[in-house]
Amino acid sequence: MADHSSPESLATPDASIGGGEMDKILILDFGSQVTQLIARRVRESGVYCEIWPFNADPERIRAFAPRGIILSGGPASVTEPGSPRAPDAVFASGVPVLGICYGQQTMCNQLGGVVERSEHREFGRAEIEVLEDSPLFEGVWAKGGRATVWMSHGDRVTHLPPGFRVAAASEAAPFAVCANEQRHYYGTMFHPEVVHTPDGAALLRNFTHRIAGCRGSWTMAAFRAAEIAKIRAQVGQGRVICGLSGGVDSAVAAVLIHEAIGDQLTCIFVDHGLLRAGEAEQVVATFRERFNIRLVHRDASDIFLGALDGVTDPEVKRKTIGRLFIDVFDEEAHKLGGADFLAQGTLYPDVIESVSFTGGPSVTIKSHHNVGGLPERMRMKLVEPLRELFKDEVRELGRELGMPADIVGRHPFPGPGLAIRILGDVTRASCDLLRRADSIFIEEIRAAGLYDRIWQAFTVLLPVRSVGVMGDGRTYDQVCALRAVTSTDGMTADVYPFDIAFLGRVASRIVNEVRGISRVTYDLTSKPPGTIEWE
Repeated sequence: MADHSSPESLATPDASIGGGEMDKILILDFGSQVTQLIARRVRESGVYCEIWPFNADPERIRAFAPRGIILSGGPASVTEPGSPRAPDAVFASGVPVLGICYGQQTMCNQLGGVVERSEHREFGRAEIEVLEDSPLFEGVWAKGGRATVWMSHGDRVTHLPPGFRVAAASEAAPFAVCANEQRHYYGTMFHPEVVHTPDGAALLRNFTHRIAGCRGSWTMAAFRAAEIAKIRAQVGQGRVICGLSGGVDSAVAAVLIHEAIGDQLTCIFVDHGLLRAGEAEQVVATFRERFNIRLVHRDASDIFLGALDGVTDPEVKRKTIGRLFIDVFDEEAHKLGGADFLAQGTLYPDVIESVSFTGGPSVTIKSHHNVGGLPERMRMKLVEPLRELFKDEVRELGRELGMPADIVGRHPFPGPGLAIRILGDVTRASCDLLRRADSIFIEEIRAAGLYDRIWQAFTVLLPVRSVGVMGDGRTYDQVCALRAVTSTDGMTADVYPFDIAFLGRVASRIVNEVRGISRVTYDLTSKPPGTIEWE
């Protein structure tokens, strides 16, 4: 069985991924907190891309045959010995290269330029002056103009490599944009991938379409067709079990696999007692009646709640739930007479965040997912058809498959479910309490026509009690917090701006209808660029 924990497992050389022979962009990651945003912008323009570690095998790079290569930013300093460098294969490939921030610095340094520590660092918004016209700026900026960009650097290029010229400058970065037009090499000191650079997406599109010559032909219909063929080739006549959670990812994976192999697929739905109100019943009805997919429904709530008794640490909760999921899957698979493959709704952010390319903290993320491979005792290979997709792309695939809006548009609900939204001991009583409060919150959001405007909304049970008075009696009950955020891909998030009347209505209903909760608060925390987890 393949070792999916290796960074090199991300470097898929299969040119057919995403739909036949196609144009591809390769992004080499130097550890930037916003590298995924580069991929998002590239894919939004209809170009397939993948993120690989900066030290990817040169042979894999050549086999992938990208039309262009993007070098990401990163936290290291080019001036320090042993700092990351791009493989020589990048500059021997003959394809266009775009270096962003650290990517620009290492490109210039490796090609004969000079990078030095700057006494004037730039973090945040900056203004650059466009000094020369460039294919990178075509239709976006003109010579003599000025533009707002987002900087995040302490080093800067002070001498350009041979053949390069300066195209734009800022107060602290004399080579804010540099270019070697003959070799089609470009470097930006700023980050075009973040929304704080208003014209950044257009600049990236110029690189992928005008400079690298990509056609922008990657579509979800093409991905669907290619992935179905890939699943059939991988599975053959084997049997597959798929763990359904009730969320979007596993649901889309199951429908796609079923379209590919039919009754060779059996879905196992483990009800761990940590789901939202009515979700278990909806999962069973949807997949048995609407999709006619073989489904085993296992109520294992006693097992999970028993194992979580007295556990308050959220990371221990995650690992406990993940371990038990595997145990239950193993048990159910044996009841079915065994299976050859286990299907999972693993997404691209899960894969990237579960592998630390540069020794950063992201290795601890997604600890409740089985992204790193299966225990040897299970003897099953993984089928992960969504492994190259971001969340919003999964929703698009679900619509392409004809799945109903109430499934495709459902808010994300992580595998640990209510366990990580109860900030304390997890009991059946606390789950029931939170479920009732949460259902009121979601019901009011739907009634106000806000559900599809919000990326994720949920209620949290806090480990505190509050003294209050209700009617003629004094109360000493629990406090819950409401949370709702807007996002596109879950990588950054802003608080949804509910009006005070809405929040008052929700709080009043929860306090009046849920015995045991006496106070409601609203969480105003945002998720800025680079924050990995925010559950």
